[in-house]
Amino acid sequence: MALTQDVLYADIDLALSWSERDLPERERTKHVHRLHPYLGKFIPQLVEVLLERYFRPGQHVLDPFAGSGTTLVQALESGLDATGVDVAAFNCLLMGVKTRRYDPFLLEQELRAAHARVGELSTERPNTFVRRWFAPQAARELLGFRALIEDYEHADVLRVVLTRAARSARRTAHFDLDFPRTPQVEPYWCHKHRRECRPVGTASQFLRRYTLDTLARLKEFSRVRARGRNAAVVHGDVRELELGRFDGVLTSPPYPGLIDYHEQHRYAYELLGLDDQRELELGAAVAGTSRAALGAYSDGIVAALLNAKRSLREGAPVLIVVNDRRDLYPEILERSGLQLEDRLRRHVNRRTGRRAGEFFEDVLIAR
Repeated sequence: MALTQDVLYADIDLALSWSERDLPERERTKHVHRLHPYLGKFIPQLVEVLLERYFRPGQHVLDPFAGSGTTLVQALESGLDATGVDVAAFNCLLMGVKTRRYDPFLLEQELRAAHARVGELSTERPNTFVRRWFAPQAARELLGFRALIEDYEHADVLRVVLTRAARSARRTAHFDLDFPRTPQVEPYWCHKHRRECRPVGTASQFLRRYTLDTLARLKEFSRVRARGRNAAVVHGDVRELELGRFDGVLTSPPYPGLIDYHEQHRYAYELLGLDDQRELELGAAVAGTSRAALGAYSDGIVAALLNAKRSLREGAPVLIVVNDRRDLYPEILERSGLQLEDRLRRHVNRRTGRRAGEFFEDVLIAR
């Protein structure tokens, strides 16, 4: 017999669970949270509630698996300082652009100037990846935009615009932007638009759209972030770094064998020449979920938490948002010298992209 809704939700923290009606996509991706698509990020409203429950304004929160920077952004909005650590160079680029303070007049002047130059073509010979995944015209436009980036002070902002446009301009089906396996070079039946579509041939329309969208989102966030609060972004392996002093941790670690966070943004690494350190990535999809892979994953998380714990004041909260369906985290917390204080279960409406379905995760409260 199927569980009734009352039984199903008896153990759910309803204050941490939202329906699509209560929390539509536009709210889950407010201001800079939609600066660039990123699979696996938790929603800002969850971070906002947890910061309010377990931290005070003016404190300093650490996210040792910072990803796209949701914790950092919401800390700044909630009146806290934040530090985010990540081994992926693209993640650090994205976090830095989201959380940096800008001169609004210079930012708008430069982005509108770059917008006016969209369409400048490059004569540079593209590398193998670019030739394979982009139509010739799209490749010339993307490389032309890349060439003009260094003319501007806000080069990192334009790098994020470039990579977001490149994601949309790839030779892939409209409904397969998240996990394309091979380039789509012929017309195809599009499940998203319910008609025959053709692969994208140009990138200029995306470069123009995302330049102005990025400007609007950065300006919107500048209006809601707290005065005097700052975020630091650290590119490196959190297991080995010397960290500062913090009042607690709020993080959502990678899941074992689920997402390759470097391959997810391969186009960014290829176009920008970013440092690829995927061999240091915990839980990488290529490692799989064998017993040995899960053991290595647990060892890595333990090492990260042990190092982070050295930087925490006594009794500081360690909040971990995770779907622990393999029940790895009780042992991970014990090995890390952390005492589990509470386990809050929440219903997840849509965690990543457009994939729907029943999904639950826990917020582990440890000290």
